Amino acid sequence: MKARVTWVDGKMFVGESGSGHAVVMDGAVEAGGRNAGIRPMEMLLIGMGGCTCFDVVMILEKGRQQITDCVAAIEAERADTDPKVFTKIHVHFTVTGRKLDPAKVERAIALSAEKYCSASIMLGQTATITHDFELVEAP
Repeated sequence: MKARVTWVDGKMFVGESGSGHAVVMDGAVEAGGRNAGIRPMEMLLIGMGGCTCFDVVMILEKGRQQITDCVAAIEAERADTDPKVFTKIHVHFTVTGRKLDPAKVERAIALSAEKYCSASIMLGQTATITHDFELVEAP
């Protein structure tokens, strides 16, 4: 896996993935940025959310669950001093589908957190990560 980050100007950077996708990152105005892009630490949380949602959807589909949507709402706290690592992360899943089995959803989330989601497992080295979920019956 490869990535490239290029400085544009000020506190703005463009990150490019090895798969050919790009994202703009920028700092807050008070840090010298123009607020024209996502913050790098926000990108870490989004990456973790994408990783765990990917796992949960795949596990539930393999388990023949009729899933139609999966949203991970993530809240995090950081250390007050440098390095300002994440210290607490909470992931609230909203899983939508037809006749979803709560035990299978809970198991899919646990498997992602404990075995499959590389991002969660890495961030879990500095942060306490918790999860909960709600089920929504699809029409």
